[in-house]
Amino acid sequence: MPDKPILLDLTSEELKTYLITLGQPAFRAGQLFAWLYRGVPFPEMSTLPQALRQTLADQAIDLPLRLHAAFPSQKDETVKFLNACTDGNLIESVLMRYKYGYTLCISTQIGCKMGCAFCASTLHGCVRNLSAGEMAAQVILANRYLGEKGRVGHVVLMGSGEPLENYDQTVRFLRLVNHPGGLNISLRSVSLSTCGLAPQIRALADEGLPVTLSVSLHAPNDLLRQQIMPIASRYSLRELMEAVRYYVTQTGRRAVFEYALIDRFNSEREHARELARLIGHLQCHVNLIPLNRVEERSLSPASPEAVRAFLQTLESLGVSATLRREMGADIAGACGQLRNRHLKEADKPAIINS
Repeated sequence: MPDKPILLDLTSEELKTYLITLGQPAFRAGQLFAWLYRGVPFPEMSTLPQALRQTLADQAIDLPLRLHAAFPSQKDETVKFLNACTDGNLIESVLMRYKYGYTLCISTQIGCKMGCAFCASTLHGCVRNLSAGEMAAQVILANRYLGEKGRVGHVVLMGSGEPLENYDQTVRFLRLVNHPGGLNISLRSVSLSTCGLAPQIRALADEGLPVTLSVSLHAPNDLLRQQIMPIASRYSLRELMEAVRYYVTQTGRRAVFEYALIDRFNSEREHARELARLIGHLQCHVNLIPLNRVEERSLSPASPEAVRAFLQTLESLGVSATLRREMGADIAGACGQLRNRHLKEADKPAIINS
């Protein structure tokens, strides 16, 4: 991480304290906060004195990411971004267009160490956590890319990394992204995906942040889940379900379960019936996912016929469920795929400096 402070990491109150140390009046914090979340570089912050702009440019970082490359899909309006951090690492985010507007899927770590067998993000391990400002910068860069087309109105923390392993910075980001003086995104328009860190789910429930909790489940029992998700050996499904129930009770928000359908593994009708028994007592929704092929993995997606049968079985048992629409397949839209491709094709310094 850079020696200079990333000002996007700071709350408006922390910006006041920072500016006071520079001999500036506290009211400048609101101006600076607004400029930062518009993605304006220090020299162009016209309401700030010229001397302050120069001081900030010398001593701090305004935007801790730069857009390295954008990959628009030829099949839909999805765009995959490859962003460069100040330390030379690459991270991904994905912009998706829906009927209700633009959604951005952001990363919370550089890589991931959770080790899920179906995911590309974890292939190179976890390099480091992202800061709250680096998370926010992904949204700011997406807004800059959109220009007059619109703005990001929904955010999903479902990119590379486990958000709840980077708990403090993730919670800080949630509070920052909701600030009316900045991006002003409603937390009811934010979804956070976790592979199932039960204690952190309980902690998040007590934060008073009404985000949608999305749990990567992918199996209806511990035996199967432990084969594809190492976290399942740490927290059983019983512990996980108790934590999710606590979250739903505390927040009043419906939980979402993500379930990737894998051929000859978790996609039979009996698996659907077992899943219905597991979650039937919860206020929840199941998001069925056609498995994305990862060339380094041996897992294959379930057939369309098996997917339809699985969905029909859940619905017949009264479980709310939908099949996620595949987006961005032609641009390596799934978590970690684009970054891994670029790490293969060139030495990292060459990528960053191109």
